[in-house]
Amino acid sequence: MARNGFPDDLVQMQSDWLRTYEELARRSPAAGTTALRRRLILLSCRLAGHRFWTEAGRSPAARVKLRHHARARQNGGGMSEITEMQRRILIRD
Repeated sequence: MARNGFPDDLVQMQSDWLRTYEELARRSPAAGTTALRRRLILLSCRLAGHRFWTEAGRSPAARVKLRHHARARQNGGGMSEITEMQRRILIRD
């Protein structure tokens, strides 16, 4: 289990989902998005059915936290992808 409380495979799967979604958003519909859409659906099903979510006490907030950890992993753990307002709030707390 990773330091953040999520299994590494779950964080990696969420990172793959984010990358696939970003690639789909960049492409035009004429560029052929079927494969990306199918991959996104497959990853969504695998994420939703992961054994981590079957344990008692898993809240919707945990899914938000998972996305945050996955995005941080994609960005090398840095704060480069947050807004200036978010940065000020984080530094203040």
